[in-house]
Amino acid sequence: MVSASVVRFAVGILGNIIALFLFLSPVPTFIGICKKGSVEQYSPVPYLATFVNCMLWVLYGLPFVHPNSVLVVTVNGAGCFIELVYLLLFVLYSDSNKKRLKVIVISILEIMIVGLIAGLVLGLTHTTKRRSQIVGMIAIICNIMMYAAPLSVMKMVITTKSVEYMPFFLSLASFANGVAWAVYAIHPFDPYIAAPNGLGSLFGLAQLILYATYHKSTKEQVAARKAKGEMGLSEVVVARDSNKVSNVR
Repeated sequence: MVSASVVRFAVGILGNIIALFLFLSPVPTFIGICKKGSVEQYSPVPYLATFVNCMLWVLYGLPFVHPNSVLVVTVNGAGCFIELVYLLLFVLYSDSNKKRLKVIVISILEIMIVGLIAGLVLGLTHTTKRRSQIVGMIAIICNIMMYAAPLSVMKMVITTKSVEYMPFFLSLASFANGVAWAVYAIHPFDPYIAAPNGLGSLFGLAQLILYATYHKSTKEQVAARKAKGEMGLSEVVVARDSNKVSNVR
């Protein structure tokens, strides 16, 4: 019989793969930015949020904070690097020095804040249980906020009865990512990973339900616009919104 630890490790590997797909999903957007030489109206906020979120989870997964969490460290360590590359591209291709300075300052502040949290936790607490509780609660709040980000997109889907700007595969990957990490957290039970990813699974499922509900009406709207010779909404909006998907555990 396969042991629970082996199953947990396998699910964690799957979670790493799915999360990497989510981290890399904005690559086409940044290829376009590089070709045009400008970030245009794209916002760095999703990448700044993901960057600090990944740093917190790397801190959480360290052996002296929460032992036996190497897969949490690997995926979020990769996420930190990927998001840092995105932020660097924002700095390089921003249209103004003000925008560049904003990204640089916020990035440095995020690193300092996480560093301060690490210093305080390691200096003032002396058990991994207590350290896990403090860092886990901070990370869980950040993670839930990131999973809740697609709510605005879901609201627009209901309002317009169109899923053109809610890519199916990203919604599916978000759902699968949440499920994988929620299962990973079952044994031994880790509430700080289970809670945000369980909620993330529900958000992902809600997106898939909306997709199934409005997929037909979306096709009808697209057909009607093509008949009128209008530009499809997806050509304008999908590229902008796909870079705001979050991420991850």
